[in-house]
Amino acid sequence: MAVVTMKNLLESGVHFGHQVKRWDPRMKKYIFAERNGIHIIDLQKTIQAIKDAYDAVRKTVAAGKTVLFVGTKKQAQQAVQKEAERCGMYFVNNRWLGGMLTNFSTIKKSLLRLKKLEKMEVDGTFENLTKKEISGLGKERIKLQKNLGGIKEMKELPGILFIIDTRKEAIAVAEAQRQGIPIVAVVDTNCNPDGINFPIPGNDDAIRAITLFTQIIANAVVEADNEVGLKIIETLGEDDEDMEGLLNDASIKEEDREIDIEKYTTEEAIRAAKEDEEVTEEDEEESGSHIQVDVDKVYNDE
Repeated sequence: MAVVTMKNLLESGVHFGHQVKRWDPRMKKYIFAERNGIHIIDLQKTIQAIKDAYDAVRKTVAAGKTVLFVGTKKQAQQAVQKEAERCGMYFVNNRWLGGMLTNFSTIKKSLLRLKKLEKMEVDGTFENLTKKEISGLGKERIKLQKNLGGIKEMKELPGILFIIDTRKEAIAVAEAQRQGIPIVAVVDTNCNPDGINFPIPGNDDAIRAITLFTQIIANAVVEADNEVGLKIIETLGEDDEDMEGLLNDASIKEEDREIDIEKYTTEEAIRAAKEDEEVTEEDEEESGSHIQVDVDKVYNDE
């Protein structure tokens, strides 16, 4: 199954770039033509770039690393949060705080503070505080949640970044490059593709185009998780087969073992028959009278 089709890209308006006068010359190799003063992006190169980015994200997640979705412009906020939550990854969709990657130890302290405030709100600590103190702590929690809510559970640096609009997220790009973290980014005709490990030429302003890109990256994460899950199931399946064999060997009862006909003589058969005859009908009736019946249970005659 194809990662994306040309029809999907055209319907989402991925091919529309910026005005010619606002272009970045370094994007020239990704531009197909000019129409009415607007650059048209070469979608053939976009499709190939998406495939490369898809494989990079899938391999990163399969290796046990995480993906950080970054998109703080209004058109991207909702899509970034929705798709990141769908695939279980982290996101930044309100504001990129300086040092999120290069000074992550300090960011961790803010994350601990956020968790502490949330705990205080639940465990009844607020009941012992004044209204003014509760209001102040509430505002602090909302602010932290707004900026750091998407990375609240992130305990280490991500394995790869997915960025919408490298011009707006220039600080995030610079920090990722400094930390040696690979970058997958949507680059429009006014952006600089240099320094981006997996640039995806496309429209980074249209909501439909942004949604399509984030869905593709989220799908890569989901596929990688499914592959890991299948490997675990296969491993467990092999272990279960070995265990089942051992259990079958150990669970063979004595009466289920094969009988040697030669050793089972006629005299033994006669003796066994006599022992069975010793059980009289009265004994059977007496033993049956002690059987307890559950009156609440419906017994069906089959």
